Amino acid sequence: MSLEKNKAIVRKFIEEVNKRNLAVLDEFMALDLVDHDRKVRGRETDFNHAKQAVAKVLKDYPDLHTTIEDIIAEGDKVWFLEKDTGTDSSGKKMDATSLIILRIVNGKFVEGWGPLFLQKTP
Repeated sequence: MSLEKNKAIVRKFIEEVNKRNLAVLDEFMALDLVDHDRKVRGRETDFNHAKQAVAKVLKDYPDLHTTIEDIIAEGDKVWFLEKDTGTDSSGKKMDATSLIILRIVNGKFVEGWGPLFLQKTP
């Protein structure tokens, strides 16, 4: 895929999460996805966890919004700087920035580095 197509896939992924459209997340992940931060391989085990992680963060921060601040593609990898903002149920504001790298093959995420899938940090 072209560099621009790979960047468009990442943008679409973030857009769908912002819309709370978790049903389409299956379209973004390869069956043998490797999440290097959690040291997990395989979409079925990892993706179920990822969906739960996204749902939990959206519950904890109902107004969560993710913005791509910068995005770069080279070869089959896309690097993007992600900014997350939201408010928890106690009214505490959250503002976090993360650098994430995704390797994309045939339009699907096959490897990821960084805090993938909106993992909430304590």
